[in-house]
Amino acid sequence: MHMKTETIRIAGVVRQSIVDGPGLRFVVFTQGCPHKCKGCHNPETHSFNGGYDCEVNKILLEMEKNPLLKGLAISGGEPFCRPEELLPLVKAVREKGMDVYCWSGYTFEELLAMSGMDAATAELLELIDVLVDGRFVLEERDLELKLRGSRNQRILDLKQSLKEKKPVEITV
Repeated sequence: MHMKTETIRIAGVVRQSIVDGPGLRFVVFTQGCPHKCKGCHNPETHSFNGGYDCEVNKILLEMEKNPLLKGLAISGGEPFCRPEELLPLVKAVREKGMDVYCWSGYTFEELLAMSGMDAATAELLELIDVLVDGRFVLEERDLELKLRGSRNQRILDLKQSLKEKKPVEITV
């Protein structure tokens, strides 16, 4: 029987980051973004035809090489354009006891509405611990902010936000 190899279309990875959430994190940058925010620091991730397909197992093997990793950070691009592709990775990371931080140009409210129409989006939201939401707005840019690029973006406790069905912000 032929086993299906799960892949994610990504722009790249960073094997060790200390700026994408607490502790040492493995960062996956998804490829493709509909927002195209002015001043985006990852414009090469905008094209849905760019990047490359990467096997989920390859990412997991890279993560296993570093016992100091606290978790996974998912950025982009727009991760919620690829929820089905991200699910196997995020599930495996959660099974290893690691947490998941995610950056999305969509707001929590938009994602909540999308999750009502898309089971993969709903499932992915349930597996993420912290969501940094909202489009990057150049006029709101602030280099002093932690985990976000512009003042309009929020850092959300996603589990609590889903429970209360409203954004619950946290400070880091």
